[in-house]
Amino acid sequence: MKATFNQLTEFLLRQQDFWRFEPFLQSLHFGYPSAWQQNMPQLIDWLTKLDLKHVEALQDDAKLHIAELSPFFPEIVELQHSLNSFVLPTEIAQQPQGAESRLLTGVPGRKMAQILAITQEIDRQSGVKGPWLEWCSGKGYLGRLLAYRYQAPVVSFEFQQALCNDGQAFADQQHLPMCFVQGDAFDANAKTLFESKAHVVALHACGDLHTVMLKHAVEHHCQAISFSPCCYHLIKSESYQPLSVTAQQSALLLSRNELRIPLQETVTGGERVRRHRQTEMVYRLGFQALGKDVLGFGDYETVPSIKKSLLDLGFTHFCRWACDEKGWTLPAAVDWCHYQSIGEQQFQLMEKLSAVQGAFRRLLEWWLVLDRMLFLDEHGYDVTVSEFCSRAITPRNFFIQGIKRS
Repeated sequence: MKATFNQLTEFLLRQQDFWRFEPFLQSLHFGYPSAWQQNMPQLIDWLTKLDLKHVEALQDDAKLHIAELSPFFPEIVELQHSLNSFVLPTEIAQQPQGAESRLLTGVPGRKMAQILAITQEIDRQSGVKGPWLEWCSGKGYLGRLLAYRYQAPVVSFEFQQALCNDGQAFADQQHLPMCFVQGDAFDANAKTLFESKAHVVALHACGDLHTVMLKHAVEHHCQAISFSPCCYHLIKSESYQPLSVTAQQSALLLSRNELRIPLQETVTGGERVRRHRQTEMVYRLGFQALGKDVLGFGDYETVPSIKKSLLDLGFTHFCRWACDEKGWTLPAAVDWCHYQSIGEQQFQLMEKLSAVQGAFRRLLEWWLVLDRMLFLDEHGYDVTVSEFCSRAITPRNFFIQGIKRS
């Protein structure tokens, strides 16, 4: 695992010109990065011939994406093969029956699928099956199933008191051995919940929420840890702080913005979400061009978030809304069609830039996942990883499990 991690690190550093940039900002310059033009003009030739439909096809099909980029980056295929060798095979989770079905009443469809798949992964692995500590539990959807299936007590730790109240009321009604504890994951008192006999679980605890969980769990020698990481960029520091000694010694340093790269997917959003995103990006790019020519923008000027419903009112309304929000004054006469056309051209360039960066997306996530696995290994855990569900259910489908070595 360490050798593969180091190989991956070297590759990412060697090819950083092709992933270490922001496609939106680069598209404002109406061109590809100079390093691409110097070092890989054949890639630019290929991109120039792509239309937007084909770029969307690459976004929707990870295998096709890698296959079409592999002539330019052949090492990606080799690395993916090495990384996939760590992934345990999985089976499709069975639909809940009887009492388990009742326990999951009201749970959204994708969330239910994730819970069922994770529970199956936990069941397949050796190791303690409770007592459980459910970290960042929400209403305790995962904890419900664990408490019922393994007849072991669950401590569900959650920040929002209302969710604790709802979760506890449901658990009491169903006679489940669950105890909800309200608290702040970053408060020193939170570590008192960790006991050596516990099996710690977390479904999509974001950023520092799951890294602090890992640190507490290994410090207290918890018997087992099972979690799916999510939202790596939600950290307090400006740059990523590696967990493992191996990653700490590597030359790859990731900024908070770069931690967003693995998350730049919309596979669960559907066509409506895709079109909303396209419209908003076209409008934002077109507005920047307008601002440069008409309002005297020098560098990129940020514009607040907008309600998606307002996008239906058109480009002109978006620009006027943005100026109202920022206190800028537009002249009476503006060639709206011209600037919207610029936005459309820059959006197509942005998507082509993203298609290249996207080939490194999963590799960057693998780097973060391996850091967590190495951290657990260094602290005496046997570690496995699986892709617990399909990307259509959630792109954040890595599931890491550590069992304390005896």
